[in-house]
Amino acid sequence: MDQLKLNITSETSQLGIVVLGIADSPGPVPTLENVYDPKSWENIQNGTYPKETDMVMEMEAFNKVFLKHGVEVLRPENIENCNQIFTRDIAFVIDDYLFKSNILPLRESELQAINYIIAKINPEKVISLPENVHVEGGDVMMWKDYIFIGTYKGENYADFITARTNLQAVKFLTEFFPNKKVVDFDLIKSNTRARENALHLDCIFQPVGENYGIIYKDGFRDKSGYDFLVSLFGIKNLFHITQEEMYNMYSNVFSIAPDIVVSEKGFTRLNTWLREKDILVEEIPYKEISKQEGLLRCSTLPLYRYE
Repeated sequence: MDQLKLNITSETSQLGIVVLGIADSPGPVPTLENVYDPKSWENIQNGTYPKETDMVMEMEAFNKVFLKHGVEVLRPENIENCNQIFTRDIAFVIDDYLFKSNILPLRESELQAINYIIAKINPEKVISLPENVHVEGGDVMMWKDYIFIGTYKGENYADFITARTNLQAVKFLTEFFPNKKVVDFDLIKSNTRARENALHLDCIFQPVGENYGIIYKDGFRDKSGYDFLVSLFGIKNLFHITQEEMYNMYSNVFSIAPDIVVSEKGFTRLNTWLREKDILVEEIPYKEISKQEGLLRCSTLPLYRYE
């Protein structure tokens, strides 16, 4: 069996291999007590929760863009009555290590669905995190020699089902990668108000291109995190989104390369800005999937990017 090589040192360098989630057989509309983000709760309440057929169509549009650009696409094994769209949550790669996330108990089967992929990786490069280390891939970003980590520093961390990455994860990754600059960001959280909830770091910030970024200023509970990114990227290189655009997941696009970004077709203001920066924008429909408080980056688990 050929061994699967890993390499992720950037959010935007040329993509080689990715695990893309699947929307098949997600099961019935969840009950309110079984959802773990406020946007899904809101859409269940309103009778607007997405249909399987629409989500499958949207994910296939994403898959076609990957194939168009020569990316190798792997998919999870299908588990009946299980939402398997958001592969970003279940694992993440830094350098040539794959870290298995300690995810919500309701979602443990999602990780089992990619065991056949993990089996192709050198076991010494697969890291199972200590039980007290909580982290999801949406909170972890590579940027040059930095690792950015979204977290929640409030003493009431345990009260938020939307708090997915704790300070123990920041400490663990800082010690694991002593030669990288680990920077943590304290995010706003709400269990009930989607417009006041940064579920993950990629819901309020993401690098694009060589030196640009998309950012929502009011998503940072500690504004020093916002100030740090402004100083690092430069105010003119950051596309500031509104609260409504944050709610619609504008910062959760996905880079296939520095000059290729996959974006939702309705993100007119953002897509225009990206094109002004000489970035090719591959527009696809993804509005239905966004009703579960996740979008394009959330649906991917990149395994290999070229340097």
